[in-house]
Amino acid sequence: MRRPLIALSLLVSLVCVLPAYAADNTRLWDVYAQQLKGVKYVSLSHVIAPNIPVWHGFGPSKFEPAIDPADGHAYTYAKDGFEATRYTLATDQLGTQLDPPAHWAPEYPSIDELPASYTLRPLVVISIVEQVKKTPGYSLSVADIEAWEKQHGRIPEGSVVFVRSDWSKRWPDPALAALEHFPGVSLPALKFLHEQRHILLHGHEPLDTDDSPNLEGEAWLMHHGYAQAEGVANLDQVPEVGALVSIGFPRFRGGTGGYASFTAICPPDWPHGVVADPRRDAPLPRSDKPLKWDATKGVRVR
Repeated sequence: MRRPLIALSLLVSLVCVLPAYAADNTRLWDVYAQQLKGVKYVSLSHVIAPNIPVWHGFGPSKFEPAIDPADGHAYTYAKDGFEATRYTLATDQLGTQLDPPAHWAPEYPSIDELPASYTLRPLVVISIVEQVKKTPGYSLSVADIEAWEKQHGRIPEGSVVFVRSDWSKRWPDPALAALEHFPGVSLPALKFLHEQRHILLHGHEPLDTDDSPNLEGEAWLMHHGYAQAEGVANLDQVPEVGALVSIGFPRFRGGTGGYASFTAICPPDWPHGVVADPRRDAPLPRSDKPLKWDATKGVRVR
C-alpha cells in the first residue's frame, strides 16, 4: 500500500503548489489589470507620407498601388477583394526614427541588432520651449537637465529622455527640413545623460541632433554605441515625469535607420490620450467613408 500512499501524497503536494505557481506565473497580467488597463496612451510619432519633411540629400519618397507582376494591373477591392501599397522610400531616415549607431559607425549594431529590451522604458520629458522662443537654435544644456532634476528628482537609469521644443508643431511643413537653425541637444548634455545618468537613449523633435557644422552630437552618440530618436511628436501631451514609453520599429536586415513608433503610457487621470477599450479596439469601428486612392495626393484617403 506504500506506492498508492506515496502517489497520493505527491498529488496533494502538486495540487497545493500549482495555484501558487499559477498565480506567480500570471503576475504580469495582474500588473496590467490593476495598473495599466486604465492608462492613457499618446502617440509620439508622425504619420509617414510622401510629402513629409526630409533632408534634400535623400530626395522624395513615393506611394503607389501595388500591382500584379503577371499582368501589371493594380489590385482593387472590386476585382481582387483587397488592395495593397507599394512604398518607394528614399531613405530609412524618414519621419519619426530610431537611429541605431550603425547609421554612422559600422562597427556598432544596426536596427535589426538592437535588443528586445528596448521595448518599454521610463519616460522623461525635458522642455526647452521657453528657451527656444527666444533663441530658435537653442540646445539643451546640462543646466537644463539639473534644473529638471531639482524639480522632479534624479533621471532613472535606463530611461528614455525626450527633449520637448515644440518644433514639430509645424509638421508636415516641408520647409522644416531646410531650416538653418533649429532646437538641439548640446554635446555636454548628451555626455551627461549617457555617462552620468546612464540613460538608454534620448530623442528630439527635429530631424537632427543639433545644427553644428559637423553634427557633433550625433557623431559622438553613434561612435560610442548609442542610439537616438528623431522626429518625435506630441511631447506637449505627455507629463514630464511618471510616464512610460513603448518603442516599436521594423527590423530591416543591416538597417542604418528605422521608422519608429513611440507611444507614451500616461497615468489614468492624465488629460490627454486614449484608454484601451475592448468595445472599440476589436473589432475596429466601421467607417462610412471607405479608403480611396487619391492620385493627386499619392496616398489613400477617406
